[in-house]
Amino acid sequence: MPAFDSETLSAIFLTLKLASLTTLCLLVLALPLAWWLSQTRSAWRSPVAALLSLPLVLPPAVLGFYLLVALGPQGPMGRLTTALGWAPLTFSFGGLLLGSVIYSMPFAVQPLQRAFESVGQRPLEVAATLRASPLDTFFSVVLPQSVPGLLTAAILSFAHTVGEFGVVLMIGGNIPGQTRVVSTEIFSLVESMDYARAHWLAGGLLVFSFAVLVGLHRLQRPFDRVTS
Repeated sequence: MPAFDSETLSAIFLTLKLASLTTLCLLVLALPLAWWLSQTRSAWRSPVAALLSLPLVLPPAVLGFYLLVALGPQGPMGRLTTALGWAPLTFSFGGLLLGSVIYSMPFAVQPLQRAFESVGQRPLEVAATLRASPLDTFFSVVLPQSVPGLLTAAILSFAHTVGEFGVVLMIGGNIPGQTRVVSTEIFSLVESMDYARAHWLAGGLLVFSFAVLVGLHRLQRPFDRVTS
């Protein structure tokens, strides 16, 4: 096994940090969004669902480009951060985090939405007859029955963020110690013809991705038996 230098180890640490924070942010944002999508009959349901699912079909370079424009000094977000006395989010860890949250949003929202829909209306009606508030019903009735969906959302969000390339490269560039993550580190190693270390990093991501899919499959099996 080739020895990894400090830049490679820094990229691994930054990737884990980015994936962890992205997952936490997504769970906070996705819970109310998924609940609203699972319950509403509003005409806005389809457009909102399509907007949240857009990263599934939009090329990462396209999403990264528009985020780069929006976060840049002349973009709306860039002007806002400048007015607040903050540095632009482009080519920074904050920009990577924002881009990762947007890019991985459907991987958190969709499993949670399906889990909430599988609960059905009967438990909600029973809770209402017991005079439980909507908030109490959500945390005491809905969320405990949606644990498999919650775990799936967390695992997929984390794994998808680990494998990001196009969006993080467009927004953050490839700055060692600041915005260089594992995927862009592999790109740098290939560019420098260091195939040995590139093989180890790429192989590590391959094994990680396979383990995630196996874990998700085993997670869903007991849940499928209960609901069948």
